[in-house]
Amino acid sequence: ADLGPDPADGSAPRPVTVLDWAEPALALGRELAARAPSAALRDARWRRARIDAALDVPPTGLVTVSYVLGELTPADRTAVVDAAAGAAEAVAVVEPGTPDGYRRIIEARDRLVAAGFHVAAPCPHSAACPIEEGTDWCHFAARVSRSSLHRQVKGASLAWEDEKFSYVAATRFPPAPATARVVRRPQTRKGQVLLDLCRDTEELSRETVTKRQGPLYRAARDTAWGDPWPPREDPAP
Repeated sequence: ADLGPDPADGSAPRPVTVLDWAEPALALGRELAARAPSAALRDARWRRARIDAALDVPPTGLVTVSYVLGELTPADRTAVVDAAAGAAEAVAVVEPGTPDGYRRIIEARDRLVAAGFHVAAPCPHSAACPIEEGTDWCHFAARVSRSSLHRQVKGASLAWEDEKFSYVAATRFPPAPATARVVRRPQTRKGQVLLDLCRDTEELSRETVTKRQGPLYRAARDTAWGDPWPPREDPAP
C-alpha cells in the first residue's frame, strides 16, 4: 500500500509512505527509489506493516493498493479497502489481469462506490460493470522490460513481456470521465479500425471507424487498449 502525496487543500505535499510486511520487498524498494529521478520517490518512507484488518491508514491524498488483495482473506480485503476509502481523497487498486483479479477489483470498486467515491478509471461511469459475470473480465496490459535474470527464471527469450492487470481508480469528487474506454486491443483492418468499448451509457459495444471518417480514423489507428475514446481533444484535420 502506498500513501501520499498532494492533499486537496493546497498544503504542502505529504511524503510518500510505502507499507509492506516483507522486509526484502521494502529493501528492494528503497534501493530502486534511491536511483529514481523523482524526489518524492527518493524521499519516500518505507515501513514494515501487516496489511490486514488492523491496518491504520492516516489521512492522505492518495492510497494505492497494488497486487495485495489476492494475498488477503476476504475479511481483510474488505477492511483494507474500507481503510483506504476512509483516509484518502483518491484510491487506486491494482490486481493481476486474471478472472480472479478482476473479481477482486469489482469487489473493491463496489465498496468504494458505496463509500461515496466516483470511479475515474477505467470505467466511464460508476454504475455496475456491464460485463456478465463468468463470460469475460476487464483487464489491460503494459509492456515491461525483462532483465536477463527475469528471462532466465521464466525460460523466455524476449526482452519484454506484456503484463496484464485489472484496476480501478476512484475519487471523492466527480471526475471528468471519458465517454468510453477501449477494453480490448483495437483490431486494424484494411480501411477500418474496430474498437471494443465500455461506454458511459453503462453498456459494451463495438465501434467501427472507417477511413472515410478522416481525422477520427487517424486517431483510431493511434488508439491503444485502455485509452479513452474518442480522443479528449478533437483530432487534427
